[in-house]
Amino acid sequence: MTNNKLNYLVLHCTATPEGRQVSKDDIIRWHTSPVNQGGRGWNRPGYADIIYLNGDLVNIIPFNTDDFVDQWEISNGVVGLNGNSRHIVYAGGMDRENKHPLDTRTKEQLATLEVYVKYTIKRHPKILVLGHNEAPNANGKACPSFNVGEWLRSIGVPEENIYRKADTEVKKESVASTATTTAPETNETDV
Repeated sequence: MTNNKLNYLVLHCTATPEGRQVSKDDIIRWHTSPVNQGGRGWNRPGYADIIYLNGDLVNIIPFNTDDFVDQWEISNGVVGLNGNSRHIVYAGGMDRENKHPLDTRTKEQLATLEVYVKYTIKRHPKILVLGHNEAPNANGKACPSFNVGEWLRSIGVPEENIYRKADTEVKKESVASTATTTAPETNETDV
């Protein structure tokens, strides 16, 4: 069985008020509980990892460190990119009143996210990093509530690892050239 090449690292926010802690269990419940119980009814969560307010990194969906996304590693973060992406989320992304998108990353979250992004690039030198709002199917979403490209440049990420819309077509061709076996691309996070 051949799996998809890991092409993207997608950054997300939980779209929760500034200062509100969100746990791994919250994410799992929000995404996988039946719709009639307040969930989305998905078969798996939308993120592989979450960064808590204190900077702790917690795994939600286990994954290995090879260059491919196995079936068991797929998280449902962005329609059309789930089979060849890894998704990470930070707790926050909205103002205290939960009315407007806001970059609420704490200094601890910033430090953890920087290490996470740089480590992922070190392990996967051709990976492209983007915010959920930059994805082709983002449909006006604000997630992750900050300009990912600007932030990546500020921490010294090479331009070749910063997503640009034109890169999508190149990566789609790359995916099409490999035999793919992915779960349906029907789920997407809400932010």
